Amino acid sequence: MIPVDASKPHTPTVQVDLSRGLLRTARWSLRYDTRALLVCVGLGVLALCTTVFAIGTGTYALSPPEVVRTLTGNGPPGAEFIVVDLRLPRALTAVLVGFAMGMAGAVFQSLTRNPLGSPDITGFGNGASAGALVAIILFDAGTPQTALGAVCGGFATAAAVYLLAWKQGVHGYRLILVGIGASAVLGSATSFLYVRADIGKAAQAASWLIGSLNSRGWSDVRTVGIGLAVLVPVVLGYGRRLTLLELGDDTAAALGVPPERSRLALLCAGTGLTAMAVAAAGPIPFVALAAPQLARRATRAAGPNALPAAWTGAVLVSAADLATQRATGSALLPVGVVTGVGGGLYLAWLLRRERRAARL
Repeated sequence: MIPVDASKPHTPTVQVDLSRGLLRTARWSLRYDTRALLVCVGLGVLALCTTVFAIGTGTYALSPPEVVRTLTGNGPPGAEFIVVDLRLPRALTAVLVGFAMGMAGAVFQSLTRNPLGSPDITGFGNGASAGALVAIILFDAGTPQTALGAVCGGFATAAAVYLLAWKQGVHGYRLILVGIGASAVLGSATSFLYVRADIGKAAQAASWLIGSLNSRGWSDVRTVGIGLAVLVPVVLGYGRRLTLLELGDDTAAALGVPPERSRLALLCAGTGLTAMAVAAAGPIPFVALAAPQLARRATRAAGPNALPAAWTGAVLVSAADLATQRATGSALLPVGVVTGVGGGLYLAWLLRRERRAARL
């Protein structure tokens, strides 16, 4: 028997139980879903691969090894400017915007307990779009001012919808119905701004309203990157509360979670993610709607699946951007066209599946 000197500090050992999804030390423990973790890793690798292929696509084509060598400083002559200054910001914007939209969609669908409760249906995306358009058309704003306008428009819409849906608390179906009405009003407002703008700004606004990654630079990457750095920890920190809110307000309160305060904090975080994504790339349709549903089918896990949904959104937007460049031979086609077509096909497939299962 070896005596133990109690005066010496004990170094905690890390215990990993993969079968039960448990990571534990002497002071803390973390439980995770193994399948969800593997799905996130797989989606992250897939997003990285699509990003490399997208960077290499264009008039000056590069193979994936050449892209990797250029990023590490050993690429072909003249490739560094094209990769680092022209194509990399666009590719990173696609991944970050998709990540933000996927996570925002998971938050809103979980709060409303409805697969239709995504920000582009409940009006929060349209609010951010209206704020950004006011900055672009009326004030001829640059990227920082456009981001500020999107954030202000998104939060103003969120506050209006929240107050109009309030009746002894906010429930999912009221939030969706009021949000649909707000979306219609904001759609009319953006159309009015578009019609009254001069031809140059109208063309810029038309491309932006479809959802576009054209001419994206490092300022756009910083915009959405800062938003993710601030808001993703908030969503992940409230992940357990979000799961309990899906069980109902009474159950959540009985388990020590303040329902309305938690819902308000998550609503603000989801709105901020939506506003930052819209400010960087415009209102790319269907990503926030489809990403959480696809992630839930991949993980087969209950709950919001915020992180898998975020990575699913990143893959969807980056793959759509790659598809636009491969299909047209240029980067001029807005990525929102591809996501719109893909989202429509996805909804048609989903409706057919529900009808065959006699649930519709």
